[in-house]
Amino acid sequence: MPSEVSAGVLAYRLRRRVPEFLLVHPGGPFWARRDEAAWSIPKGLVGEGEETWSAAAREFQEELGQPIADAGEPSPLTPCRTKRGKVVVAWLVQADLDVSHLVSNTFEMEWPPRSGRVQAFPEVDRAAYFPPRVALGKIHLGQRPILVEAISRILGPDDAKMTQGEPR
Repeated sequence: MPSEVSAGVLAYRLRRRVPEFLLVHPGGPFWARRDEAAWSIPKGLVGEGEETWSAAAREFQEELGQPIADAGEPSPLTPCRTKRGKVVVAWLVQADLDVSHLVSNTFEMEWPPRSGRVQAFPEVDRAAYFPPRVALGKIHLGQRPILVEAISRILGPDDAKMTQGEPR
């Protein structure tokens, strides 16, 4: 059986020649009090026959409420496989976006558990840009290789190593 494939965008901006990476925090009660290793790139499942860049751009729009397709030239990063077997295909895009007002899709779930009440929650409840060391601490461990590659591409391998000490 083929693995699930998700596609996403790792957007970044430069502040005084230092990259900052755009990550999103998942909405819903499970993630409400989690911060370290809880953030993600905006991403979602690739539909059957759908191109990965199209899926990544669609998911970005759905999770943040703004398009990424016109922001910059997408550059593919090396796909990675999470512990659960999902393949994450990511695109690196330079984009300095205003993420102060999110417009995210919602999902429904029974909450509290076994209460019989169904509530709606946003897929994403926060988005922010982070410098490399902070982003490394915030991003989900399964997506960390994507971020490490992006840092190396932008800063070069020698400077990237200096950012990968203990995350703050």
